[in-house]
Amino acid sequence: MNAARIAVAALLFTAWGVAHAHIQVFTGTLAPEASGATGSGTVRVEYEEEIHALTIEASFSGLSGTVTQSHIHCCTTVAGTGNAGVAVGNPSLTGFPLNVQSGTFLNSFDLSTTGVYGAAFLAGSGGAALSAEAFLIAGMLAGKSYLNIHTTTFGPGEIRAYLTLTPVPEPESYALMIAGLGLLVCAARARRR
Repeated sequence: MNAARIAVAALLFTAWGVAHAHIQVFTGTLAPEASGATGSGTVRVEYEEEIHALTIEASFSGLSGTVTQSHIHCCTTVAGTGNAGVAVGNPSLTGFPLNVQSGTFLNSFDLSTTGVYGAAFLAGSGGAALSAEAFLIAGMLAGKSYLNIHTTTFGPGEIRAYLTLTPVPEPESYALMIAGLGLLVCAARARRR
């Protein structure tokens, strides 16, 4: 097999792999949820379906109290408003900075394990990790979930961000572009011979 055919095969294999990755990105702006709260920040949540991974990245500052816990709550009755029970973060998001008024956070959670879910959320979504994952992602897609930071000043929650699906280019578009460029390069080389 010549080098051009190997290159085309490698490009097509890579394009196939990229095309089968299914990642959804959700973002939100952390803002006060109670009168007198002073914090702010941003959150980005990435869900990778094939490996059941939920990666949460947050940055926050200016809290009136110090952080006691943090969670993702789901699912409110109406998108973008209301309260819901703890979905992820049992009892708090693992690794989230506590006893601070500002900070950053980055951690991934395996949604195929029951330990990441709040007990009531897990029970209410069928008692199994995969059904809880499906229920959580459906709630996130519907705009009915939020990240909440609780503090010593505001125990029920000082700041929150409703998670909104953020459009990202489909991997299939990149895969087709890569494969097409590879074929053009191979065709051009073949013509020169």
